[in-house]
Amino acid sequence: MIDSKMVFIDTSPFIYYLQHNDLYYSDMKLFWERYADCNYVTSSVTITEYLTYPYCHNDLRMIDAFYAFIDGMDIKIRSIDRKIAEKAAKIRAEYRFFKTMDALQLATACITGCDLFLTNDKQLRQFGEIRCITVEEL
Repeated sequence: MIDSKMVFIDTSPFIYYLQHNDLYYSDMKLFWERYADCNYVTSSVTITEYLTYPYCHNDLRMIDAFYAFIDGMDIKIRSIDRKIAEKAAKIRAEYRFFKTMDALQLATACITGCDLFLTNDKQLRQFGEIRCITVEEL
């Protein structure tokens, strides 16, 4: 992982870190410290997935903490455009068991030139165009 320069962060690593998950918080803390010099990317899908819980519970503190972290780490958020949507369709055509949101995340990582995709969805490791690792593998 040391040679990774552009890292796509899926939604679950944000949840584990920002919500201090008992199983994965320390792994994510170490990841952010060890790879602070990498460029990070996520997509607008992550915003939707992450913020659903805080909005359901009207937890403005969680919402603010999410955006403060994104801004503080200078994580680039890519919107889903036509090019990404088409790439996601191609991914779903090849990996028919991938969910649409996962395909959009992977497509965003590919289009933005990421060389690593950090997730905790083990099935995404089957994707052949980008190296996918789980938080458990850190």
